[in-house]
Amino acid sequence: MSLQQGPVISASGTAQPPRWAVLQRNLFQVMEEAADLTIKTYCDSDGVPYFADDVDDLYERFYNWPLFYAMGASEHILNLAKQEYEAINLSNAHDSVNPHYPWLFPQLHNEYYSLQVPQGESPSWIPGQRIITDWHHMGEGNQLFYGFGVADPLIEKHMDRSQRFAALMTGEDPHVKNYDHKLNQFRSVYTDGKDPIFEVNAEQAKGFLHGGSPTVAPWVPRPMGVRVSLYPVIKDLELDWWTRPSREKEVVDAFNKIILLGDIPHNLAATALVTNAYLHTGDEKYKSWVTRYADGWLDRMRKNGGIMPDNIGPTGVIGEQREGQWWGGWYGWNCYKGMDIGLTSITVGAECAHLLTGDDSYLDLIRSQMHVLFENSKVDDKGQRLFSWRYGPDGWFDYKPMPIKWLPHLYHASLSTNDRQLMEQVRDGDVERDWGSVPRINAKSGGDWAFFHYHDGKFPDWPERLMESELTQAQEALDRVKSESRSSDQIISENTGIPNPVSTESLTQMMFGAPGTVYNGGLLRATVRYFDADRKRAGLPDDVSALVDELGPDVVGVQLVNLGGESRRVSVQSGAFGEHEFTEITYRDSDGQKTVPVNSKYFEVVLPPSTEIGIKCRLNRYANTPAYAFPWHS
Repeated sequence: MSLQQGPVISASGTAQPPRWAVLQRNLFQVMEEAADLTIKTYCDSDGVPYFADDVDDLYERFYNWPLFYAMGASEHILNLAKQEYEAINLSNAHDSVNPHYPWLFPQLHNEYYSLQVPQGESPSWIPGQRIITDWHHMGEGNQLFYGFGVADPLIEKHMDRSQRFAALMTGEDPHVKNYDHKLNQFRSVYTDGKDPIFEVNAEQAKGFLHGGSPTVAPWVPRPMGVRVSLYPVIKDLELDWWTRPSREKEVVDAFNKIILLGDIPHNLAATALVTNAYLHTGDEKYKSWVTRYADGWLDRMRKNGGIMPDNIGPTGVIGEQREGQWWGGWYGWNCYKGMDIGLTSITVGAECAHLLTGDDSYLDLIRSQMHVLFENSKVDDKGQRLFSWRYGPDGWFDYKPMPIKWLPHLYHASLSTNDRQLMEQVRDGDVERDWGSVPRINAKSGGDWAFFHYHDGKFPDWPERLMESELTQAQEALDRVKSESRSSDQIISENTGIPNPVSTESLTQMMFGAPGTVYNGGLLRATVRYFDADRKRAGLPDDVSALVDELGPDVVGVQLVNLGGESRRVSVQSGAFGEHEFTEITYRDSDGQKTVPVNSKYFEVVLPPSTEIGIKCRLNRYANTPAYAFPWHS
């Protein structure tokens, strides 16, 4: 074990702590209490949740708990996260019986997704039929798994899983043939732990084309599809096609051919699963696969005039099964939310390839789509700029304000002048939204406009306002769990879900200087991270708060505050995975302002009791090989 800490500096003097710092530590305390009570209330003694749902939704209930620990929450939070991951795996395996939910579908094959309807289920579904698990949902569930590398990369089970799971996507597993190495594409829209899926039944096709569920809600008549469309092969899909056996077979056969055979950009989320294995092992084969797969989609995008095609056929041709049409695929330009969903995976793929190489051209996967949206935007009679995220037979449609997600991720990855100008153009044309306010941050939809506004010098009290809002929400979440009056049998019978009282998006912005992780399977974003140098663990020491107060192409400003009565040592890391390099740091102590050379991923700060320090760090971005390794790992 070797400590790669870089220089050591010390805070001096006593200060009245800023209010944001006090609120931040209070937020940690409230969420920790709520998390512990949630487990006691909604899980059995083995950690099995009192809830039955698709397995990704079970993982999601605890998706950010390892990250919360890695920010500075107690060891107990990490232990609960590990307990829940293992309990969900065991209770949802194909060869296990869940004592609470004997009707729960078996959903995992060798610990990875493979949902299958068991014998004796509702006749609306075909017993033995495999159920679609796409990357929109696998990515959501994988966040819990990815978080363990950030929290503790030496958990042996997860190190092993990272390589086994990656092999499912790269073609390295000889028993799972998801990926066609020769064509550099996935063989189907749907990839999981068993093999690609090439067929659906009529009930599944109804749901994907019309919405709803045979057991939950009536079919919604949407002839152009919900998640996907059959256009232009079937241009006018009647709303009762399944009532005639011959037509039902014709439509299902068309669905299987047009939609399932070939690849979609939504599968770019698989790059995170493979990058996760690289961060654990440093094995170049994972990096090579990620960059090659991302290169394939970059090439297709450029051949399509800068617009990402949302479907390619079984031989790699854009629109091969759709008469050459580049739109209409799964979660593509025509689905019910348009590319607002598709950009989740495109962003994940761009960020992973960029992280592994430092090559800014991979960000064109997102950037080019942003330019397409700007080129086809319009201004309404109120002066609000609106963007179309959907394309159909009549061109662009369904205009709305820019969602609060993808552009902040692009800008944070590059911090370039051109990408900053795109952010400013959205703000200048955003007359209906107040960027100087703190809305409730939704993990799925993001909430990064105020974060940008603060770092642009236009929202100075953002840190305090943000912590006030988050603390209010955390207290409300704790109160809801405390007020739960149902017995475990009632909770099981009603199956209403499990609340997640832990929120980490605002802390990622505030402490790490980055937008929140892409919810559908992204890896952590951070300009800086922190480690407890005394306890040799990820996260801030007890009583310490952190704020990134400056963010630029080659600079990051960090404030650290010790609210307690004991001295603390904080190791500061450049980037989420040490991908950046500190060149020098400037700070003020009792002797005045000092500038110290660093030339390392790390430096250490000693914080005596009741002290604070502001540090301006110069950065050489993407100068190092990223890894999960902590400062004291060899």
